[in-house]
Amino acid sequence: MKKKLAKSAVKKPLKVRAGKDNFVVGKIYFIQTVTLYYTGLLIGVNKDEFLLCDAAWIADTGRFADALKSLSFSEVEPFPDGVEVIVGRGALIAAWQITATQRAQK
Repeated sequence: MKKKLAKSAVKKPLKVRAGKDNFVVGKIYFIQTVTLYYTGLLIGVNKDEFLLCDAAWIADTGRFADALKSLSFSEVEPFPDGVEVIVGRGALIAAWQITATQRAQK
């Protein structure tokens, strides 16, 4: 027996941007992988990897929704200045743009 979805549960499909990547070089991202969180300025992207500078490993976000609103995380471990960090896209769970890099250790 097939179940029908309520009309309110059906959303418009996403528009596909043929031939374009959804990531924008020059923007700051919060990246969630299968095991870790990163923030950083995206300076390169290809089909396998993201390249970040001004990057930090977010060891503990604290209350997740609050941390994303305020960009105040409980534990931050920035990579040294000038280090470029490669993050494998195969481990990506989610990513979104944020307004500031995390450079202070906490």
